Amino acid sequence: MRNYGVIGFPLTHTFSPEYFNSKFLKENIEAIYTAFPIEDLTKIRSLVYEKELSGFNVTIPYKEKIIPLLDSMDNEAKEIGAVNCVKIENEKLIGFNTDAYGFQVSLNELSRSKHRNALVLGSGGAAKAVKHILTKEAINFTSVARNKSKGNLLWNDLTEKIISENTLLINCTPLGMFPNEKSFPPILYSAITKNHLLFDLVYNPEKTLFMKKGIEYGAIVSNGLQMLQLQADKSWAIWNS
Repeated sequence: MRNYGVIGFPLTHTFSPEYFNSKFLKENIEAIYTAFPIEDLTKIRSLVYEKELSGFNVTIPYKEKIIPLLDSMDNEAKEIGAVNCVKIENEKLIGFNTDAYGFQVSLNELSRSKHRNALVLGSGGAAKAVKHILTKEAINFTSVARNKSKGNLLWNDLTEKIISENTLLINCTPLGMFPNEKSFPPILYSAITKNHLLFDLVYNPEKTLFMKKGIEYGAIVSNGLQMLQLQADKSWAIWNS
């Protein structure tokens, strides 16, 4: 029996165990996937050895913080500066980023290349993967954060003009995520039109307030469930490579 899991804190929002364990059952794979909410990231190696993990995913708030604790990273993860997938090989922790792949495939299916200007809402590890792909896809972007040192703009800097000119809005924050479903990014939703695409990396709940407000103004919206599934499948391929 092989053991896998996801680390983060808290982990009330994650669908990863459900997704992987369903996959293992359907495909007759002798493995189990567990959520490990850990407050002290320095104990990660103890967890790996105690649970005999073959690999694990990383979610909020550790996608950047885990990097100093790894033995190595692949080139794309280094370029992004965030890790959401770790392979254990010969007791070494090797970091990868499969969020970027999941976001790229999902975005290409949705946007059909018609969106050339984007606002990236948030500045964490997920936002770094998103910005990496936007750069690859030659989509201009402006990052928005609570701290000026982490973004091009602060939330209060967003005007109706800025929102109307950036037709791709990507929520990379946990705002709206279960159990805080009543929260949402503080932007001027009245500037949103039918030409906008609102992509929310949150997938629990299925339809966030960010998405609902976009729908109210005629925008196309999408949650992060497909991205989750794609990055999970990519993680599985890495663990078994």
